[in-house]
Amino acid sequence: MNKSNHVIMGIHIQDRVKQAPEVQKLLTDYGCYIKTRLGLHEADDDVCAANGLILLELVGDQSKSDDLAAKLNSYDGVDAQKMIFVHD
Repeated sequence: MNKSNHVIMGIHIQDRVKQAPEVQKLLTDYGCYIKTRLGLHEADDDVCAANGLILLELVGDQSKSDDLAAKLNSYDGVDAQKMIFVHD
């Protein structure tokens, strides 16, 4: 992966309670390739949403981000997609 490229991965999780342990383990395993992580879900005094979204900024070899996306997508209810912004 070109060092000047920006790789962003969005991970949509349909059932955070059920899928969080599996997703968290993968994110820990690939932690050296995650520069920035942002978790988004609805929460207030009365409710905490079952679904959520994680945004990652990834670094390193593109094969690692491809592997991570494939493993995340193998879980039911988890959808990982990437955006790659190429800079010359």
